[in-house]
Amino acid sequence: MTTRPRRLVADDLPQMLTLGQEAFGQFPAGYTPPDPADHPSPGRHTWGSFDGDRLVAKIVRREYDSWFHGTQVPTNGIAGVAVSAEHRGAGLLDDLMAAVLDEGLRDRGEAISTLFATAPGIYRRYGFELVTSYDTVEVATSRLMAIKPAESTTTRRATADDFDAVRRVYETWASAQNGPLTRAGASFPADADEFVDSFTGVTLALAGDDIVGYASWNRGSGYSDTSTLEVEDMIALTGDATRALWRMIGTFASVTGRVHLSTSGRDSARLALPFAGWQVVESEPYMLRVHDVAGAFTGLRLAWPGAVLDGLPFSVRGDLLDTMNGDWSLSVDDGVSTCVAGPAGGPTFAPRGLALLYAGAASCADLRMAGLLSGAEDGDRVWDSLFGGRQVHVRDYF
Repeated sequence: MTTRPRRLVADDLPQMLTLGQEAFGQFPAGYTPPDPADHPSPGRHTWGSFDGDRLVAKIVRREYDSWFHGTQVPTNGIAGVAVSAEHRGAGLLDDLMAAVLDEGLRDRGEAISTLFATAPGIYRRYGFELVTSYDTVEVATSRLMAIKPAESTTTRRATADDFDAVRRVYETWASAQNGPLTRAGASFPADADEFVDSFTGVTLALAGDDIVGYASWNRGSGYSDTSTLEVEDMIALTGDATRALWRMIGTFASVTGRVHLSTSGRDSARLALPFAGWQVVESEPYMLRVHDVAGAFTGLRLAWPGAVLDGLPFSVRGDLLDTMNGDWSLSVDDGVSTCVAGPAGGPTFAPRGLALLYAGAASCADLRMAGLLSGAEDGDRVWDSLFGGRQVHVRDYF
């Protein structure tokens, strides 16, 4: 008989590794198991359920913050979900998911949760929905030199002294999107030297003395048409910076046949390419759940043209975990939102529909056609105005 979920401790580590291998395959050659003395690592919390003494299900909570609507939102990153083959379909994830989500809300105010899904259908029952994906795209290196040269931007190699400036560039970009992690806190412990040393190179784009973009890249092996240059991050704050970084990457054309870029959504880096060759070679679907409606919808900087929006009603129904269900009221004062419990009225969102609205990933019309929004339609343009206008991105896999 299975037990109720509990936090896993260092003594559980061997079983955690065994169950992880069952779910995700054997560890790669050279893998070093974690030291029990270091468990749990900062920002990482694992819960599990047992059948007798045997671990049969587990789930990992990662501490993150994400940018949504100009605000850093505490985020419960779900990872490492695994259930033993004989216990799948028995509902073990119901209690595990509730325990992990409630812990994150209680400990850090994690009002939303995100995850990368190998099987989205499993997580839709908990109110998660696909909002974007973390993609690897391929372009031919030889074609990059056809990009128009940068007019006023130069490039140079970064050093550890540039670490803070690189993080400012990322934050400037990320704060203008919906979804990117802040890359701060317990789950991002790397210091300046570790950051620079983890890549073959980090190239900066400069307008005068100002750093306006960067690309972090690994050269890979070989020097032929089959060789690949891996670009983990390319973030640029100007079109000129984008062109400068692409052309720097293009200088590898004689020794690498292709470039793989880690990206997401409608990346503005593609706008600099004078050709259509942008092939997605790998895609990791990214899902979101709103766990605490009042917490998630309060403090956002929403695109409302007037000074005040008072008491926009809405309801949520159908949340299996029963934290979203209820009637709510959204107000905006000087561009900042407040959400509280309110009287019934307005449209009714399914949990998955609320996730899509929150991320700005779907219009009310699309939600209605998907069966995720019902009821009064007269406020749909208001909802679209409030939550539209930002691209949805994620640039870190966990």
